[in-house]
Amino acid sequence: MRPSKRLERIPPYAFAELERKISAKREAGVDVISLGIGDPDRPTPALVVEAMQEAVTEPETHRYPTNRGRADFRGAVRDFYERRFDVRLDPDREVIPAIGAKEAIFNLNLAFLDPGDYALAADPGYPVYTGGPWLAGAEPVLMALDPERGFVPNLEAIDGEVLAKARLMYLNYPNNPTGAVVPERFFERVVEFARENEILVVHDNSYSEITFDGYRAPSFLATPGAKDVGVEVFSLSKGYNMTGWRCAVVVGNPEAIEIYWRLKSNVDSGLFEAVQLAGVAALSPEADAEVASMVELYRRRRDLVCDALRKIGVDVHPPHATIYVWAPIPPGYDSSAAYCEHVLEEAAVVITPGSVYGPAGEGWFRIALTAPDERIAEAVRRLGALAG
Repeated sequence: MRPSKRLERIPPYAFAELERKISAKREAGVDVISLGIGDPDRPTPALVVEAMQEAVTEPETHRYPTNRGRADFRGAVRDFYERRFDVRLDPDREVIPAIGAKEAIFNLNLAFLDPGDYALAADPGYPVYTGGPWLAGAEPVLMALDPERGFVPNLEAIDGEVLAKARLMYLNYPNNPTGAVVPERFFERVVEFARENEILVVHDNSYSEITFDGYRAPSFLATPGAKDVGVEVFSLSKGYNMTGWRCAVVVGNPEAIEIYWRLKSNVDSGLFEAVQLAGVAALSPEADAEVASMVELYRRRRDLVCDALRKIGVDVHPPHATIYVWAPIPPGYDSSAAYCEHVLEEAAVVITPGSVYGPAGEGWFRIALTAPDERIAEAVRRLGALAG
């Protein structure tokens, strides 16, 4: 069988390959500790599970859902955005459910890009920001996230010929993989830039609920004029321990939402209504305490990892958000992949090389804080022994 030329352009999904390596080691009897994939280890909050259990007993949820989403789910998103971000949304025109953020981001490429178009993608960044444009027949153009600039792209450095063909821009704050938070007034500049160049901004807001040290992540849509030029993808996966549930929304510019709906109505049959009803429970004020508990758990794990890395000479800065620690590789290694391979082979600990997120990620590695405390403690002990 010959795959399409579009598919041949992109490498195998990095985390699928990581899962294969982990399975091979474990089958060989090795006690592997995986800190490579950001999949929360704690269960989904009970009030969400209970809402789902009740919903699946209701025959009305067993039929085809509408791609527009249930009115009560869209209303819950509206209420959450106003309560959490002080952003007002029209639930009929500015909110639509998605089967996870990954699906939403990919489908936005199909909805807005033609062959020859460009999508501006953060580097380092979530691999779908580059793989999605390729699969849509378009071209991703990387925007380097310079640590000296706080891991934000230099918009003024983007070539004019690129801008003439650019139709999408992918941003993500709090940022995966770096853990960076958006600097003050950067979103305002993004709105100006997008308006000047007729670019649709897609802000991936998957980590806004996991923040530390008093920081509260804003929504891009809280920026004046943002709804004129952009949409935001909000996911329940990480903040609510719902990665397997595939529950997200796209919110923002109503014209863009309508175009996205036109694509979805030809691609999928909508988000299972029982999952939407579980999402209503997750977005309610009653779930805030569950989120706060998870934030405290990740803060404790962040401090444990950062303290351990400093002791072995890694110059790491504790992030103010996300479930990741982003750190430079120690001296003496040719690449981030070489260092992470060494850690896997010698310490049986899985960490992710920064290079899988783009060329600007070379020289860095990512640790996910999504393993039980005792396993993280054992992992950092092994890293210390490896360095000693």
